[in-house]
Amino acid sequence: MDEDLRRILEFNRRNFMVGAGATVGYALAAGKAQAEAINTPLLMGFTGGDITIPTADGLQMPGYIAMPARPGPHPVVLVTQEIFGVHEYIRDVCRRFARWKYMAIAPELYFRQGDPRTIEDIPTLFSSIVSKVPDQQVMNDLDATANWAFGHGGDPERLGITGFCWGGRITWLYAAHNPKLKAGVAWYGRLTGPKSELTPSHPLDLAGEMKAPVLGLYGGADEGIPVETVEQMRTALRDAYMKGSGAPFEFKIYPDTPHAFHADYRPSYREEAAKDGWNRCLQWLQKYKVTAQI
Repeated sequence: MDEDLRRILEFNRRNFMVGAGATVGYALAAGKAQAEAINTPLLMGFTGGDITIPTADGLQMPGYIAMPARPGPHPVVLVTQEIFGVHEYIRDVCRRFARWKYMAIAPELYFRQGDPRTIEDIPTLFSSIVSKVPDQQVMNDLDATANWAFGHGGDPERLGITGFCWGGRITWLYAAHNPKLKAGVAWYGRLTGPKSELTPSHPLDLAGEMKAPVLGLYGGADEGIPVETVEQMRTALRDAYMKGSGAPFEFKIYPDTPHAFHADYRPSYREEAAKDGWNRCLQWLQKYKVTAQI
């Protein structure tokens, strides 16, 4: 492991409780969850904890990392959050990737606008934080996260991204943004919608600008993302690819499956679809060479 990173993680372990302050946001997202949340421990040979990432505008962005303890270079996966921020579920996703020999980093992409863990209802979360986050700010912060990873044992030739819900849309946008990206996996990310100064484009608008292959994982019974919009995206990506622009893509739509089917701490969790999607995610990253050298 990079020596500077080892010291950072050791300092954070001594001075902070991992996940402190996350209970409000986590409970808000979970509601009356029927499933027991998966907890992935970092066993011997792995490490993880809180980090700070310098941004292009000179700030320090909080984040969470999980990775093998052995020296790199490691393949890097950027993990983009649900609307609820980087709470325990997103941290656990990072740990799951680490067990597959990835350096997985989840940056706190709302940190300028506020802390979602302090909000007690979803409408307030949208109005006070989520709606105020500019897409370009997120792209810049993900670039900063990737560059930080490359300087701390991550391999710039093996960069991937995945994201859930809000982060699923961001995954598509980042695939159109960063030419260094090798592959992305978008979990039920919104594909179209109203535009604004802060959100000037949606994935459907950028189908011809994809710089990396993206796998889209969607629920056939997602009330917020109609299957019709997924099919529109499929058609737009196919047309762009046939014309020589865009990138390879694939979709998996799970019939009778709701939004957030991978979120094992929420009532929407569907074990069969979640496990199949996770396997497809790992296979997609491997197919496009974002995988560990074992």
